[in-house]
Amino acid sequence: MLISYEESLKILHSHIKSYERIEKIALTQCLGRILACDIKALKNQPEMETSAMDGYAIKFEDQDKALKILGSTPAGTMPQFEVTNGTCVKTFTGSLMSLGSDTLVPVENVRIEKDQILIEKSVKKGFAVRKIGENYKKDEILLKKGTKLNYSEIALLAELGFFHISVFVKPIIGVLSSGSEIKDLGETLDNPAQIRSSNHIAIANLAKNLACDTRVFPLLKDDEKATLATLKSALESCDILITTGGVSMGDFDFLKGAIKEYEIIIDKVDIKPGRHIKIAKANHKFIIALPGFPYSAMVMFNLYAREILNSWLCQEKDYITKAFLQGSYTKKTPYLEFVACNVEFKEGRILVNLEGKKEGSSAIINNLNHKAALMIVPKECEILENESLVDIVFMP
Repeated sequence: MLISYEESLKILHSHIKSYERIEKIALTQCLGRILACDIKALKNQPEMETSAMDGYAIKFEDQDKALKILGSTPAGTMPQFEVTNGTCVKTFTGSLMSLGSDTLVPVENVRIEKDQILIEKSVKKGFAVRKIGENYKKDEILLKKGTKLNYSEIALLAELGFFHISVFVKPIIGVLSSGSEIKDLGETLDNPAQIRSSNHIAIANLAKNLACDTRVFPLLKDDEKATLATLKSALESCDILITTGGVSMGDFDFLKGAIKEYEIIIDKVDIKPGRHIKIAKANHKFIIALPGFPYSAMVMFNLYAREILNSWLCQEKDYITKAFLQGSYTKKTPYLEFVACNVEFKEGRILVNLEGKKEGSSAIINNLNHKAALMIVPKECEILENESLVDIVFMP
C-alpha cells in the first residue's frame, strides 16, 4: 500500500535522532563546513568611533573657521590629541576619532595654510564617522548554529579572533549501486544491454554538496547472498547508506529482500518518480533504497536523504519556493509528481518552464542539467495552466 509523501516525511522525522558529533578544526580548514554552535560578538565593533576615510577630525560647528592642526592619528594608534573649538587632527582611514571630535572632513574638502586648514566644502554632522557597534554590538548573535561557512562567514570569524571553530563532523554517506547490467567507470560494455553506472557518481556528488563525506562501494551484482553480506559490511562505515536498484518487482531485485533484515519504516510512497523507495533503520543509521533509474535516484535523494541531513545539521528548508509556470503541463500519472523544470528570475519573479525537458522514463539523466529544479504537481491536479503558481524544489 502506498502512503502519501506528507505521511512518509512524518514517519521519517519520527525516527531521526539528534546529531551530536562535533569537532574543532582550524579556521583555515572550515570552508564549506557546518557551524555547530551560535557565534556571539564578545564586544562592540568598532569599539570606538572610527574614521571611514582620510581627512580631519573636527567639531561640526567649527566648519566656518580656520582650524589649527594639532597633529595626526595614524591607523592602529591611540589618539594623542583632544579636539577643542578651533582645532583639528589629521585622521586616516580606519583611525580612531580623537576625543572631542564628531565629524570627519575629507582631505579633498580642505585647503592647508601653514599649520591650519580652511574648509572649502562643508559636510553633515557625523560625516565619515563609523559609530560604535556599527558592524555589530556586544552579545549580538552573528552566526547561527547550522550556518554553512563560506568566505564571508570565515572572514567574520577571523575578525572575531577565532583560530579553531566547532563544526559538525561530516556525516558519511555510503553509496551502493546494484545491478548485473551496470558497468563501472572505465569498464567496457560487452553488449547493448549493459550500461555504465552513473548513480554512484551522482549521489556521491549530491552528498558532497550537502557538506558530507562519501564512501562509494564497488558495484553490486544481482546475487542474493552477496547482497546481504555487502549491505551489512557497508553499513559499518557510514551514517546513511544509499542503495540504487533492486527495489522493484523484478526476479533479480534482491535488495528489497535484504533490507527486510532491518527495521523498515517506509515502504513505497505515492509519488512519481520513486514510488518503490524503501527506508530502513539499523540502530541509529539509515538505509535508503532508491530505484535504479538515475533521474529517480537523484530526485529521491533530494527528497529523503536531504531531510535527514537537514535535521542533523540544523539546516533550514529554504530550497522550496513558489514560481510561475510558463506554458502548461498535463499530468501524466495519478501520483504526486516531481517534474524537472528550468528556472529563471525575470522582473522580480521566479519563472519555471519545461523547455528542453524530455518526457519519458525516469532513466532520463540529463533532465536535471543546467541548474534545474523540481516542480511539484499535486496528486489531485490534472493540468497546470500557463501562469499557474507552483511549488518548486531546488536541487543541492
